[in-house]
Amino acid sequence: MVVSLRSWVANEGVKHLVLILWMGANTWLFVKTFLLYSTGPQYYYLYKMLGLGLCISRASASVLNLNCSLVLLPMCRSLLTFIRGTNTVSSRKTRRLLDKSKTFHVACGVTICIFSVVHVSAHLVNLMNFSVSYSSDFPALNLARYRGEDPKLIILTTIPGVTGLLLVLILSLMFMSSSYCVRVSNYEIFWYTHNLFIVFYIILMVHMIGGALKYQTNIEAHPPGCFRTNQSNMEDQSDEPHQRSCREEAHFQPHCPQTWLWVSGPLCLYCAERFYRYMRSSDPVVIVAVIKHPCDVIELRMLKNNFQARPGQYVLLNCPGVSSFENHPFTLTMCPTEKKKTFGIHLRVVGDWTERFTQLLLPQPRMDLEILPMVQQRRYPRLYVDGPFGSPSEEVFNYDVSLCVAGGIGVTPFACVLHALLDGWTGFRLQRLYFVWVCRELQSFYWFADLLCALHHKLWQENRPDYFNLKLYVSQKNSLQCMSEEKYRPLTSRLLFGRPKWKVLFDEIAKTNNHKRVGVFCCGPKGISRSLHRLCNSTPSPGITFEFNKESFS
Repeated sequence: MVVSLRSWVANEGVKHLVLILWMGANTWLFVKTFLLYSTGPQYYYLYKMLGLGLCISRASASVLNLNCSLVLLPMCRSLLTFIRGTNTVSSRKTRRLLDKSKTFHVACGVTICIFSVVHVSAHLVNLMNFSVSYSSDFPALNLARYRGEDPKLIILTTIPGVTGLLLVLILSLMFMSSSYCVRVSNYEIFWYTHNLFIVFYIILMVHMIGGALKYQTNIEAHPPGCFRTNQSNMEDQSDEPHQRSCREEAHFQPHCPQTWLWVSGPLCLYCAERFYRYMRSSDPVVIVAVIKHPCDVIELRMLKNNFQARPGQYVLLNCPGVSSFENHPFTLTMCPTEKKKTFGIHLRVVGDWTERFTQLLLPQPRMDLEILPMVQQRRYPRLYVDGPFGSPSEEVFNYDVSLCVAGGIGVTPFACVLHALLDGWTGFRLQRLYFVWVCRELQSFYWFADLLCALHHKLWQENRPDYFNLKLYVSQKNSLQCMSEEKYRPLTSRLLFGRPKWKVLFDEIAKTNNHKRVGVFCCGPKGISRSLHRLCNSTPSPGITFEFNKESFS
């Protein structure tokens, strides 16, 4: 499949430009700090004692400072949602770039882990050199108390050593629990270990206290390498060109901690946002209805004062009856309107949290209880909602033509879009919507069968049958069934068996929508996402561009 340069630039250009700038900033900081410590006159004697370990440890520390400050910014969800919603401030390219915030967060996190290994390794070499190259000429420069001191003793008796061990321990826990298998099998472990970042940053800001590395303060009175009558352990003066005599002994001073200058701004911004979100979500919602759907899917309809949301956004649910600290994201499948203030989500019962939450919503009936009226029987658990937050699906209405592809429960972002069309939302530029929904089982289509049929009838009554192009696919060939109900007849004619032929679909869209920019939105398995991404980067017709947008629940 040949990649089209125009399509590749439209989909990947801005993302790779930001990536190059970020990598360039890391490289520049590393090289600049490395050269400063290897050639700077104030570090002459320290470099003589420690060698390349000094340069590498400080250069990697600069990269760590940068990324420890950047890694928090993508997690400021409310700030990103505000920027995304301010159309006068952010263009569509900028808003699409915000969709990569999680990817940037992961990239910064991986970089922190890699350079932490480099930083620790270099400092282990430094500890060996402090012990072996102990200088009696400059006692203040030494971290070791005597020649041959055990490096393990230096680690355990200094503030940088102890805090360094704690930082490595916390970072290791966060890194290991961030793997995909842990997040899928036991999300709680990921959530609890990731919130150790607060402890991590507190320790990080005191890590430099103790002055392990020192620089010379009197370079003019004591030029580095000048002749000293009491020199004993450093190199002979005959090796030093332009040697001069010293007016005084070398004076050394530890660096003032600088990490807080890097991380305090983003950390304060993040804490302020978390406080704002806490205040916004402090009042519990009113659960209006709980509906059980086929294939272990629960629909939850709620009511909250002053709650406003746009189609495609998501919320974080917190149920103290399950866990007081865990928040789980769910896409809105119904937004509040002027006539109807309720909003809703659909959740699939997968994992410990959703299972316990479902048990609280729909408890098993007990035969020994006295039969009470329905109003008294339903006692829902307390539930808090944080949000809403922006997502790629918000951009569906900002294209002339949009293609929405859903796999299974991945239909939830687009259900809210369909509700908006049904409720008569106006003020958007969308002229045609292609909707493809792939499910393993036929029963899954019943989640939103009524919504699809209602939208179909509405568009037919408005004489706009071509506005909404619907295709439903059942991927399991052994379940050859049909929707036999009369009210679902519009869906039966659009029900296909097998898997979609994406190339044929893209060719069809390209022929009927020439010279237009088509937004492709995907929420589903990685296989579907990869296929659509490749096709978007290899547009078959020169007059059309497909822009790929992906939802993610991982």
